[in-house]
Amino acid sequence: MLQPILFAIVTIVAFGYAGRQFMKIRRNILLGKEEDLQGDPAQRWRNVLLIAFGQKKMFKRFIPAIFHLFIYVAFLFTQIELIEILIDGFSGSHRFFAPVLGGFYTLIISVIEILSVLAFIATFVFLARRNLLKVPRFHKPEMKGWPTLDGNIILYLEILLLIGIFSMNGADRVLQEMGAAHYHQTGAFAVSSWLGPALFSGLGDTTLIGIERFGWWLHLLVVFGFLNYLPKSKHLHILLAFPNTYFAKQTPKGQMSNISRIQQEVASMMDESAIEDSAGSEEEELFFGGNDVTSLSWKNVMDAFTCTECGRCTSVCPANLTGKKLSPRKIMMDVRDRAEEIGNNIDTGNLDFIGEEKRGEDVVLSKENYADGKSLFDYISREEIHACTTCNACVEACPVLINPLDIILQLRRYEILMESAGPSDWLPLFNSMENSQAAWAVSTERDAWKSQV
Repeated sequence: MLQPILFAIVTIVAFGYAGRQFMKIRRNILLGKEEDLQGDPAQRWRNVLLIAFGQKKMFKRFIPAIFHLFIYVAFLFTQIELIEILIDGFSGSHRFFAPVLGGFYTLIISVIEILSVLAFIATFVFLARRNLLKVPRFHKPEMKGWPTLDGNIILYLEILLLIGIFSMNGADRVLQEMGAAHYHQTGAFAVSSWLGPALFSGLGDTTLIGIERFGWWLHLLVVFGFLNYLPKSKHLHILLAFPNTYFAKQTPKGQMSNISRIQQEVASMMDESAIEDSAGSEEEELFFGGNDVTSLSWKNVMDAFTCTECGRCTSVCPANLTGKKLSPRKIMMDVRDRAEEIGNNIDTGNLDFIGEEKRGEDVVLSKENYADGKSLFDYISREEIHACTTCNACVEACPVLINPLDIILQLRRYEILMESAGPSDWLPLFNSMENSQAAWAVSTERDAWKSQV
């Protein structure tokens, strides 16, 4: 009777705390402004099935994709065993599905064990790639400290999970052979049917039950620990990859979004009747591009929280490859860090974070009035955004359809249109376009060719 009560307490606490953290992630994503994402729903679901669920873009690098697939498929199938553990935990039963499914249960658990062995191998391969082979994209400047530790922690948790699975199944198998009470026959599992006797034969009933319960609780606690660790980790992509691929833009790569206010100005220059249509928008605040999380779209912020920090974007970036400071991965990490900073400050309710012009008696701190004197430019240097060639290599490389380029372009737009700033070698281009509507500063009028016809 004690175990179901303890199990219920642990489960409620784990899910409750995880729920609070995931709600904070949602709040941080919604710090971004509204964006109307139009597109074909059928294409969106194809993206989810092929790219998020089917791992399609991972296979552009075949060897790491295969090992990642081992862990990914094992993770999916292990949820079946987790469901059984949850039912057993609340009900006090043992292997609830075994009598119901019979031989099919043996098949399912055997598949899980085979996949778990493959995942075990893949885990050590990934640890070696990160720490022994030192694959260059895992050792860029932005990966120092926590990002590197984070990548290793999840692999260590995977090892603990597998130890729990095989301790539980192996000891269970030996107890079945001994005819212990409550350990009914489940058939021979693919791995634990020989691993269990090899490791635990000769041990007494009490010891075997202790090992089986240790494995059962270890499996459960690692899963709950992982659930609560996700919101603090790059492995949040396990969940966010699905909505992120669903809401990915369907416009051609490299197509920039137009600024409606500028479109109105151009239309009024070309058609006098359009001047009246745009007159009503004079009162709205002129703001172009983005300089902070709150002026980017919520989809830009979701991209940042979905980032796996795999570095594929940075590894193909021509600017980074030629030694420039730009790293698309760092851009995404900086946006996420800034969103978390704003979210944590809003949680304090400290009225000092309200902009002076928006303070009042009954004003409550929110994203609309938040102002701490900082912006994304305190995280991302001008040199980084100027180095981008807008080639879309980073966008094409991302396995979960993240778009670092869109954020870079928003920062550039703010710098140029709001601050009238930018690299000095860009200014002749802007002046020429403003004065002669041509990219090159030439003395001949742009439409002079008509006189030669």
